[in-house]
Amino acid sequence: MVASDIASLLEINPYLLFVIVVWTLIWKAFSLWKSASKKQPIWFIVLLLVNTLGILEILYIYIFSEMKSNGKGGRKQARVSRRESGKKRKNRR
Repeated sequence: MVASDIASLLEINPYLLFVIVVWTLIWKAFSLWKSASKKQPIWFIVLLLVNTLGILEILYIYIFSEMKSNGKGGRKQARVSRRESGKKRKNRR
């Protein structure tokens, strides 16, 4: 699709632009929130700067954010720390 085709499509249906913007903002906000809560600054910057109409954001939310990380702050280490904190609570009683 050429830029002139997109422009003519938006002239025919101006609400399409509104739907595209809302769609993109929802996915972008959710993916940015998820990357920030998982303390992944590289993903946060990439998701903030790259605009793919929600495609990269959806892939991040459902695929890349669920992958286990071997580095610091990964999901695997977070689970271990939760287990250890649970054991400490049981020992206190």
